[in-house]
Amino acid sequence: MANVKKSASKMGGATNKTYLTKRRLSSAASAGIRLAAARTLRVMGYTIVAENGWVVKKYPDGRVLKIKKLAKQKKNFRFVLD
Repeated sequence: MANVKKSASKMGGATNKTYLTKRRLSSAASAGIRLAAARTLRVMGYTIVAENGWVVKKYPDGRVLKIKKLAKQKKNFRFVLD
């Protein structure tokens, strides 16, 4: 299991406690989203993503078509729709 971290218990020193950290889970989810977007682009010929405050359609040749402006968010993030 690549995204699993083992940790020793503070009390007994046992090493059977297994958990996913938020950072590892976020990293795995981001990698999966990037892979899905790349496959969608290859299969459908475009992919729709939210980027820089816009919902945009991206094409394999690099063209980007702005579809709709998004309402302002407190945090910047990238979200991919398949």
